[in-house]
Amino acid sequence: MNAAIQPVKPSRPLLAAAGRAIGDYTMIHDGDRILLGLSGGKDSLTLLHILLHLQKKAPIKFELACCTVDPQSPEFDPSPLKAYLAALNVPYFYESQPILEQAETHMKGTSFCAYCSRMRRGILYGQARQHGYNVLALAQHLDDLAESFLMSAFFGGKLRTMQAHYLNDAGDIRVIRPLIYARERQTRDFAKNSGLPVIFENCPACFSMPMQRMHMKQLLADQEKLHPQLFANLLTTMRPLMALQGPEADSAEVDA
Repeated sequence: MNAAIQPVKPSRPLLAAAGRAIGDYTMIHDGDRILLGLSGGKDSLTLLHILLHLQKKAPIKFELACCTVDPQSPEFDPSPLKAYLAALNVPYFYESQPILEQAETHMKGTSFCAYCSRMRRGILYGQARQHGYNVLALAQHLDDLAESFLMSAFFGGKLRTMQAHYLNDAGDIRVIRPLIYARERQTRDFAKNSGLPVIFENCPACFSMPMQRMHMKQLLADQEKLHPQLFANLLTTMRPLMALQGPEADSAEVDA
């Protein structure tokens, strides 16, 4: 039996960023049952503790559970998450599917990361339906949105980024991203300072392919040194795209 542990209270700036995003886009409704896509990385673990804090403090009531999708990458071992979620008393679901193996025969005209993203999303939808959750929470932050925006413009010729809050194509699950105003350095610092059990996913397929996202990350980092308001300006630029609805607007995510 796992000894109970208490959630870690996130920093005030992180809570403020998440609270503002949730309020601006009306992400959480009273009575929602939220399933968090938990990879075990710094971002999803940070969002877990933010949602646990809000669950106690927010005036609205909602349920929370987590689900990990294991693509059967040999370098990915999410097994410690089971004991950690049990100690936090959070319902936890685990789904393992040979996404790496399937990609070799089914992937056409796209990157492995795009294929994996679509497959994971479909699995998370399935788990949400199976267990009665109407909201799927994802942990992408402002850096992710900015990188997707540039990738879409540079390589796709379109103005797109990830949406903040939308209804899936089937119309039965709302997808929310409470970290859209938070920076990656905030989740990294919180995870490190709080001693969160971060699971590192070193996918060999990703490392063997061109890393367009890493190039965008470095470009943004270099520009931010010269222009400190870069991400604030990008957020203003992306706001109309973040609020768009439908599969056309959301298609930028599969290239993330």
